[in-house]
Amino acid sequence: MSGESKASFVVVGGGIAGVTCVETLVQLNPDDPITLITASELIKAVTNLQRVTRTLESFDVEEKPCSEFASLFPNVKIIQSSVLEVDSENKHVVLADSQVIPYEKLCICTGARPKLIATDNPYVLGIRDTESVKVFQRKLQHARRVMVVGNGGIATELVYEIEGCEVIWAIKDDSISSTFFDPGAAHFFLTSLESDKPKQKVPVKRTKYTADSESKADSSVVKSMPGGALGPDWSIGLDMKGVTQTCKPHHVHVEYKCEIHKILTPEEFKDSGKAEEKIEDSHQVKDSWPVYVLLTNGKIFGCDFVVSATGVTPNTEPFQGKAKFNIGDDGGILVDDHMRTNLPHIYAAGDVCTASWEYAQQWFQMRLWSQARQMGFYAAKCMQADREGEEIPQDFCFELFAHVTKFFGYKVVLLGKYNGQGLGKNYEILLRLTKGEEFVKVVLHDNRMYGAILIGDTDLEETFENLILNQMDLSIYGEDLLNPNIDIEDYFD
Repeated sequence: MSGESKASFVVVGGGIAGVTCVETLVQLNPDDPITLITASELIKAVTNLQRVTRTLESFDVEEKPCSEFASLFPNVKIIQSSVLEVDSENKHVVLADSQVIPYEKLCICTGARPKLIATDNPYVLGIRDTESVKVFQRKLQHARRVMVVGNGGIATELVYEIEGCEVIWAIKDDSISSTFFDPGAAHFFLTSLESDKPKQKVPVKRTKYTADSESKADSSVVKSMPGGALGPDWSIGLDMKGVTQTCKPHHVHVEYKCEIHKILTPEEFKDSGKAEEKIEDSHQVKDSWPVYVLLTNGKIFGCDFVVSATGVTPNTEPFQGKAKFNIGDDGGILVDDHMRTNLPHIYAAGDVCTASWEYAQQWFQMRLWSQARQMGFYAAKCMQADREGEEIPQDFCFELFAHVTKFFGYKVVLLGKYNGQGLGKNYEILLRLTKGEEFVKVVLHDNRMYGAILIGDTDLEETFENLILNQMDLSIYGEDLLNPNIDIEDYFD
């Protein structure tokens, strides 16, 4: 590209997918103009990236002011605004401040927004980005009891991190953290809900910034747009303490197999004539809570506020006007195996998109920060290849689902069809458990490994990754596959 003969690459969204896409485009095109459009004053940059195995990566997410990020790359221009419309025929985007930005290749990385159980109730809040975490912290400082609704990653991390405040955890399943774990793995974690957290041994190295309230962007529009999704270890180092000093620091009460039926005001609760449910070992005595929650199991609990952590919806609202994108059943923009949408020269990556290609046997889409980074990286490569008229194979990361994170203070590795996804009942499970130390689960189908969950420092992720990818017949090893006295790496490396 020379001079102004061609429009630039344009990326929309300052989260993990969008920033990774921009950084990769810079590597591929160090001199070409690249524009990043973001509604937030802070972007999410991946740092300390480490390749654990061929498909498994660990990294931190660092928040940076847009100005600092732009200073690192002379050919990157950052515009703080939001997109109102995409004109695919004329190849430009229209922004909230009336700017018209032309593009040669456009990548949409606007992430997802929380599904709130109530959108107009001041006592219900969602947690998805940095700003929502700050609101939560402010409310928690004066709280004696909160209710967390949801059973995914955000909910799991919250109930473990909150201290000095009673937590009622309402889940629709019969075991905790079912988004990631079966009941067996969930049971391994239950003791962590009842015990104090260990002292943090590693200092937090990530800088946390506060956005300037006096933004040059249209503040009314920016506030309506979610910021970049929270990355790994988002809760480490954050003050999540309530006001209560009389109860034990970590006090979680779980209500299983229920959902919220209705949220009541104090007046509505009084008029209902129902009695509030008592919580075992509770020291809270309060005649009236700010809000009451009626669950589908008939129980009513009073609390200071409710955290809605019931999943996310792809943030496609800015792109449902003039441009007619194909949208998946889950609300995401459909993309093919090269991250292309149905509209020419427009791509999508991260939580906003839905992968519509035929998946590899051991991969599936899950809206996690690890896949956001992978998709952003791959989308940039595809944009560049398409511009040059080149054919590139799909990235290897889409051969195997692989995710590493931390729950309840334990390292957690998920590989392949770790819960037997798509296998029906036609699989068997091998387990190894050392209480308080490790939990290893292997999913076998036709004597071949299809997935695994590794909790704790097992050092088995590379070996199991190879076994899943190679589809080796394991029938001769039987249960010795998980025998702790046998170094299985000697068999398979």
